[in-house]
Amino acid sequence: MKKLIVFAMLVQVYGVSYAQPVMVTGSQKPMPAVWIDQDTGHKVMRLSGKTGAIGNWYFHNNPFFKQKGKEGDKMVFAESDGQTRQIFALNLATMAVEQLTTGSSPKRLLAMSAQKSREFIYQVGDSVFAGSIDTKRSRLAVVLPADKKGGISTVNADATYFAGKLNNDEERKILQQYPQKSQYFNRIYDAHLLNSIFTIEAKTGAMKVIHEENNWLGHIQFSPTDPNILLFCHEGPWEKVDRIWRYNIASTETTLMHKRTMPMEIAGHEFFSPKGETIWFDLQKPKGKTFFLSGTDVKTGKEVATYEMTANEWSIHFATTPSQDLFAGDGGDPTQVARAADGMWIYAFYPDGKKFRSERLVNMKGHDYRALEPNVHITPDNKWVVFGGTFEGTRETYAVQIGR
Repeated sequence: MKKLIVFAMLVQVYGVSYAQPVMVTGSQKPMPAVWIDQDTGHKVMRLSGKTGAIGNWYFHNNPFFKQKGKEGDKMVFAESDGQTRQIFALNLATMAVEQLTTGSSPKRLLAMSAQKSREFIYQVGDSVFAGSIDTKRSRLAVVLPADKKGGISTVNADATYFAGKLNNDEERKILQQYPQKSQYFNRIYDAHLLNSIFTIEAKTGAMKVIHEENNWLGHIQFSPTDPNILLFCHEGPWEKVDRIWRYNIASTETTLMHKRTMPMEIAGHEFFSPKGETIWFDLQKPKGKTFFLSGTDVKTGKEVATYEMTANEWSIHFATTPSQDLFAGDGGDPTQVARAADGMWIYAFYPDGKKFRSERLVNMKGHDYRALEPNVHITPDNKWVVFGGTFEGTRETYAVQIGR
């Protein structure tokens, strides 16, 4: 076995100085709990629960709750308490783990949070609960109707509405017969099956189909701040669809949020800014040639900013801060649409006129992008990027410090 040359770097964490190893990320399995990425100089740490690895949420879902005082920002996750699956919070200031739920019934944490009411959402059987990150008390939010089968995708900012898509038997048959994405993706798109988006009002439990069409719909997400604004997309080959749509629950208005300007132009992986005023999305004009992150005003539908990047800087997913002056990206391997020769990095991006100025945070060359997409998130204090990785041989969640 080759010997690893490890240097020590003196870093300061919470006012205390520590010597951290300087290593190539993924150069040993396991890595230390904390290390300095040799290629970038940034500190990386593994985020764990009491029993080990914790899951990393999809990029447009928010697992964080900002501190109200000085108690520390928190990140929610699920793991066993030794008896059954419960919900926990990781304090991002102290790394302490706090149990948020109790009882003998296993809890399924749903990848959604109500930021205005400061509630995490979980399910037990057909019952959906909202739990307070502050008091740890839970309330029954809604009981799912027995006669309608569908998956809840999102909750609005004050936990008054849930939304999702009704199950489609024909779509399920295609997925069962053709389980690989390369097999089912075009088949489901070409089938033009009836898709129905529903809401459930938490107060009454009333379920209502609010939008349906013979197109494959997905990426359903509520605004983090406006309880009435819902985002969804037309799934399928991006060059063939008008993808990004806004729905207003109050007015029932449906609006296309980006119109194609040239053949083979693609837009997708849309997400709300933390304050809910902008919809950001990957924009390529045309596909695989010129790369941008573009933002559209939620209310007016007008473009507010477009930042160009190189093929190596292009990322599968992006995130941004409330001030929208810092972005993060998770890069991509050479098989992705950008065909990047050197794109396997976690990035920080800084707007510089009409372009991004990039900074590499983590070398991801030991990570399998096909097995797990990193799905970057920026913590509420804007100091860390949280992401998933496989470079230790298992699925883990990490945080990399943006500053040094």
